[in-house]
Order: sequence, then structure tokens, then C-alpha cells
Amino acid sequence: MATTSRISGISLLNRERMSGIDTAWLRMEHPTSLMMIVGIMVFKEKLDLKKLQSSIEQRFLTYPRFKQKAVQDPTGAWWESDSNFDIKHHLKRVRLTGKNGKSATKKDLETYVSEMASESLDFTKPLWQFQLIENYQGNGCALLTRIHHCYADGIALISVMLSLTADTAEASISKPLPKEKRPKGAKHEMDFWTSITKPMASVWSGAMKLTRGLVEQGLEIAKDPTTMREFASKGMELADELRKIAMMEPDTHTRFKGNLGRKKRVAWCDPLPLDEVKIIGKAHGCSVNDVLLATAAGALRDYLERQGDKSDGIEIRAVVPVNLRPIEKANDLGNQFGLVFVELPIGVEDPLERMFLVKERMNVLKGSSQPIVAFVLLSAVGMGPKILQDQIGALIGRNATAVMTNVPGPQKPLYFAGREIDEIDFWVPQSGGIGMGLSILTYNGKVQFGLITDAGLVPDPETVINKFGDEFEKLVMLTLMGPYGPEFEAELESVFGGEAGDEAQAPKKTLKRLRKS
Repeated sequence: MATTSRISGISLLNRERMSGIDTAWLRMEHPTSLMMIVGIMVFKEKLDLKKLQSSIEQRFLTYPRFKQKAVQDPTGAWWESDSNFDIKHHLKRVRLTGKNGKSATKKDLETYVSEMASESLDFTKPLWQFQLIENYQGNGCALLTRIHHCYADGIALISVMLSLTADTAEASISKPLPKEKRPKGAKHEMDFWTSITKPMASVWSGAMKLTRGLVEQGLEIAKDPTTMREFASKGMELADELRKIAMMEPDTHTRFKGNLGRKKRVAWCDPLPLDEVKIIGKAHGCSVNDVLLATAAGALRDYLERQGDKSDGIEIRAVVPVNLRPIEKANDLGNQFGLVFVELPIGVEDPLERMFLVKERMNVLKGSSQPIVAFVLLSAVGMGPKILQDQIGALIGRNATAVMTNVPGPQKPLYFAGREIDEIDFWVPQSGGIGMGLSILTYNGKVQFGLITDAGLVPDPETVINKFGDEFEKLVMLTLMGPYGPEFEAELESVFGGEAGDEAQAPKKTLKRLRKS
């Protein structure tokens, strides 16, 4: 709520108090851990700068928050209108040049994005920026986006970016209808939110019953510690989950953990076909998430072995964000997610055994109130002294090695500023001394992986992420070598119900292609 009162001579006109959870993410900013979400869209054709600026002005800036600065003073953190707002400060044009003056390669783009992931946003202005990167892979280009985490979580920002897109090139450059006249959401936006909320309803069924109240009453709950006891008495066992986090043993020390520097490195690999990931999961009764986390664990194991480090028996923890945003709040900004700690069995050599262990551990977390505890805890410390938040951040950093997030995006091609988006990648920030972040996003039938590391700990993240494909192929080969002949076909029939149509036949076609290869 904006206020016109004055405190200690500081005018609060045009200011709005920042929520506790958003304040927490603002305060986590550190030169070695920049709290911004970095993303790129890759296009095979050039984007027109004027059309790009028009799209940002007509779609992105319909969110008033993006014309506000995040400011702090002795009274707390505030959203403050930027009276000198100028889009020129937030939209840049960059021409990237490769060797011998040729167009930039993927490696050139990775180097540039790494530099931008290491450079702080300007805190005297609203904390976001778009960069149009031209001369990429011939006639293509890339759009780099950097937005501070205090504005919104990754799920909300994906929704924001979807609002800038359309199903056709023409629609993506036409002037959008006023908000009050728009349909409740474009089809691809609603498909996105269905994919987010539907699995949450089943996976976190016990916890989600009370989550909406917690999210909507976050400030009040954080102010009243007795509320946590009330929720615990209702079966949420919040106090027990809080105790587990507080008493957790420090995570295993590997080369992935250590003192952080200011330089970050990013990489992304060729995408995996989503249909193939699904069919491997179905064959073993695992989720897509189980398959992908097991694949990531295998790639991390391979990296340790290549460095001559011990890998057998090693386990590391990953912090995994859990969306707590109800679908009716889909268009809201802010942070509405919790965290869970997942043990990754990188010390297990056998890919199938590794995947089953991941599945078992994820099943244990189903219905857990751990994400709600994390949400309430961060909301509370965001309104308290920074020293308390630093201690909580250090606790998270001590107990985990990586942040891993998986976002299901639209499964058809989208257009932005008149051009088709060929690829989308993003990188999550790491707080509390965590030095590695893995981002997984599905788009247009492909699974895209992005990895960000501290340059002093892992200077070559491409070595890790390029093994994802190899690790997945191991799962494919072991699946096809197993007793999955006619039995596997029968399993497919039972899973997909023998329905007619392209959607039902797609997994079988994928299986035949895999067998031929």
C-alpha cells in the first residue's frame, strides 16, 4: 500500500511496502551471488529493434511494478516509482562478433551471457534489462533478459514472458487489447498454468490444502509465530520440518562447494526430445522429473571422475523450488514458492538404480510441508534484521550444493516481436553461498538445460552439461536391453489406454525410432 507519511524526513509518497518474501530475495544480493534470473530466447531470424521495443512497452510495461525501483532505508524495503524512467536504460543493442569477424557462435554467446550473469543490475533504476544480441549464427539473434528475483519468482516471470508472445507472428506484433477486455489468458498461458498446478495438486496434495491461505496471509503469519504452531496442530507438522532443516548435517564437500568469486560461467546443451524422456519414465514408473534429476546426477558424477575426485558413495543435496501460486494468482508478480532439499545419489554408478533412488526420495517428499516452512521462514526473516536473514541464507548454503528448478513451458512454437522463438534457456540465481544452478525448461517438445557455476569452482560448466545427452542415452539403452519387448508394448497400451490419434501413437513411434538407432 502506498503511503504519504514522512519518517525521519524521508518522503514515502509513491512508495509501496515490499513484502517480506520479496525483501528477503532483495537482501540476498551479494557481489558473489547476484540475485537475478537470467534468460535467453534464440531466434533463427533477426528481430526488429522497433518491434521489440513496442512489444516491451505494450506488453511488459503493462505491469506497473517494472517502472518501480527497489529501495531500502532504515524503515525497510520499498517499491518506489522511478520518476526518470526511460526505456533506453533497459533495452540495449549488442553486436556480437566471432573469430575473424564472423558471426558469433554458441561458445561466443555463452561467454557473453557469462559476463552478463556476473554483472550487477543498476540499483538506481528498476532492476531489469533486455539486450538484443545480433550477428548470432548467421542471420539469427538472441534476446538476453535479466530481472532481479525480488520482482518475481521464475514461474511468475515465465508467465510474464509468455504474455509477450503469441501463437502467430502477426499476433505477436499487434497491439494487445486493454487488460479489462482481454480473455482470461491466451491458450498457451493457460496450458502452462495447467501444467504447473495440476501436478502440484497431486504431488503436494496434503500441503497445498493450506498453502493458499499461507501465501495470501504471508505477512500476518510471519508476524505471529503462534500461527505456525496452529498449522502444526492441524497436521502440517511445520515444527518438525523446521527442526529437520535446522538440524540437517552440512552437505558433502565436493569441488562443487567452496568460497565463491564474482565470476560466473553459464552453458546450455542440445535439448532432449520430450517424448523420449516421457517414454523412458513411463517404462519404469518414474516421472519426467525423476528421469531428468537422475540424468543430472549422472553428469555431475562423470565430472567428478574426470577431475580425478572420489565419486562412489557421494551424495549431494539440491534445493528445489516448489510453486505455491494458485492459478487464480497466475498473473501476479512477487515470490510465492517454497523450497525442498533433495538428495542426489551421484555416487551411484548404475543409471537405473540412480533413477529409482531419485524416485524414492521424491516420493518421500510428496505431501511434505517443507516448502511451506521455507516460505514462511523467508517471509519472516525478510521483515526482521538482515543479520537474521544472513544466518538463514548461510544455513541453506551449508545444507545444499546446487539449486535445481524444472519449469514446464508451452509445447508448441511461440512468436515474439514477429519472429518464432527457436530456443529458450534460463539460469537461476544461487543464494547463501551455493555455487551451482541447474535450470530445466520444456518448450515445443524439447527439454532444455541450463547450467550456471562459480568460475572458481567449475570453470567449464559445458563439460558437465554436455554429458546430459550421454547420461540419458544410457537410460535409453538399459531400458531397451531390459525385458521390455512385447511386455513394454503392453505397458504402453496400459499407460495410454490404446487410444487412437496422433497423441496416443507418438510414444510408440518414438520407441520404434529409438530401437532402430
